Amino acid sequence: MDTPSGIKDSIPAWIKFSVQAPGEIPYDGIYYDPPEEEKYVFKHPQPKRPKSLRIYESHIGMSSPVGTVGAPLLIPNFLTNCLSESLNPAMPMQEPKINTYVNFRDDVLPRIKRLGYNAVQIMAIQEHSYYASFGYHVTNFFAPSSRFGTPEELKSLIDTAHELGLLVLMDIVHSHASNNTLDGLNMFDGTDSHYFHPGSRGYHWMWDSRLFNYGSWEVLRYLLSNARWWLDEYKFDGFRFDGVTSMMYTHHGLEVSFTGNYSEYFGFATDVDAVVYLMLVNDVIHGLFPEAVTIGEDVSGMPTFCLPTQDGGVGFDYRLQMAIADKWIEILKKKDEDWRMGDIIHTLTNRRWLEKCVAYAESHDQALVGDKTLAFWLMDKDMYDFMALDRPSTPLIDRGIALHKMIRLITMGLGGEGYLNFMGNEFGHPEWIDFPRGDQHLPDGRVIPGNNNSYDKCRRRFDLGDADYLRYRGMQEFDQAMQHLEERFGFMTSEHQYISRKNEGDKVIVFEKGNLVFVFNFHWSNSYSDYRVGCSAPGKYKIVLDSDDALFGGFSRLNHTAEYFTSEGWYDDRPRSFLVYAPSRTAVVYALADDVEVEPEPVELESVEPEPVEPEPIEP
Repeated sequence: MDTPSGIKDSIPAWIKFSVQAPGEIPYDGIYYDPPEEEKYVFKHPQPKRPKSLRIYESHIGMSSPVGTVGAPLLIPNFLTNCLSESLNPAMPMQEPKINTYVNFRDDVLPRIKRLGYNAVQIMAIQEHSYYASFGYHVTNFFAPSSRFGTPEELKSLIDTAHELGLLVLMDIVHSHASNNTLDGLNMFDGTDSHYFHPGSRGYHWMWDSRLFNYGSWEVLRYLLSNARWWLDEYKFDGFRFDGVTSMMYTHHGLEVSFTGNYSEYFGFATDVDAVVYLMLVNDVIHGLFPEAVTIGEDVSGMPTFCLPTQDGGVGFDYRLQMAIADKWIEILKKKDEDWRMGDIIHTLTNRRWLEKCVAYAESHDQALVGDKTLAFWLMDKDMYDFMALDRPSTPLIDRGIALHKMIRLITMGLGGEGYLNFMGNEFGHPEWIDFPRGDQHLPDGRVIPGNNNSYDKCRRRFDLGDADYLRYRGMQEFDQAMQHLEERFGFMTSEHQYISRKNEGDKVIVFEKGNLVFVFNFHWSNSYSDYRVGCSAPGKYKIVLDSDDALFGGFSRLNHTAEYFTSEGWYDDRPRSFLVYAPSRTAVVYALADDVEVEPEPVELESVEPEPVEPEPIEP
């Protein structure tokens, strides 16, 4: 193109496929129009939107347990004539493996279904030249990432997910764009203002990326078309919109604390054009695809965020409840005796009336090198030496496994109408994610060492959760049981919720969701016999989930054949109550016996189960 700043060679903004040649840094745009016989034809209908969302968050490339196996460059046959000889697919490059759409379809989707999730959220779909950006520095907005395969293979993945009854949500990035000029939108016409705000307003100083001008008709047309493209062409079932807080405010939510004062939301710092765009895109999505799901990542608590656009709202179906994960990190830095039950409850339930939220106990960012997952906060380096069942555990491991299960269940129970888990965290993945990177040379002469561009830590060790000789297996079994319990009783979206107890001395939380009664004992050493818990529905109760079950790596301190009968009389502001045994560091769910159907026998682990004794308390 002949631009004001000179001749410029750019990939078309609407390109549908782009690839990176070996040894090259920028991507090359490819005219993608396969013959009719090679085009994928969808075979399965899209599932209806479930009442409650249980989302398994995934990244295609790092979903392989293998980190050092060579893999050929994946290029469809009909494209080979368009490329140089160096890109011939008959000449595989000996590089560490990045997983593919096909492998994910065949290996990971059945796992997600078996675990009990009803939706898969896929990160890093839009093409991004910098792999370590986690897919958030998008260069080609209409192109699926060629690292993982072809567009037809992505369609096959989505169709297979639909066959399994799974919704497929895309982590879409409309909040910013890569600042690449050769293969991205930056300086597309030779100026800095074609798609973005000019000057400093168009630059995100923390993300090192460009910011869209949502007041431009061309930008609106581009982004609205982009949202429809993924739903129409690839049959995605909805989106998780990334970085919405950054979009809605000119300060981007940086170095700002939101207190709930309405002047923080409706003032000069609000980017009205961006808010209007969000209303437009939600209106387009729900108007054309009524079953589609939209989730907004907003930490500010913007009012009307999840109200329909026809009622003056922004139009999202769900808000991503970001404060919960931050609260758990804050709590885990404290001693056990300093945990406040009321503080936990407040954070889990602090949301606007009738606003649906997706809760999660830990974010994918915590899995990155330099941060800590919940499991690592809880068990630290003991995870590397004491997770085998053929050797004694440690008090730190016992504490960590118990609290890991409790944190996840109470987050699912009270945090919202949806639940999200990043892949591998269901069993407490012990390793961080470290994207391949070279040494970084800073302007002041300092050098930040890289990892020799290794993919060794850029994968997920699913084999750890499957190994019946490791304690990770019990954590995975609990997560599976938790998902299936929600599928069975639908407690996340139950209209009846009542928190009857948050006792700071006993460290006990009791609440009702539907006809289920949840009892959490966070005390590190005290177990309570004949502990009375309030309830609303009369009758006989039975245990339907017990975090202390040996199958889940617990100590089997409860009798699952026991029956619990209610007695009349007010207790904890409830009209009835029953007596339970609440072992230390356990979460137990009780259901009315009439609602408990005959369940299949659980698959026992072929390993030595721990003796049913009280765990050794660790000093808080």
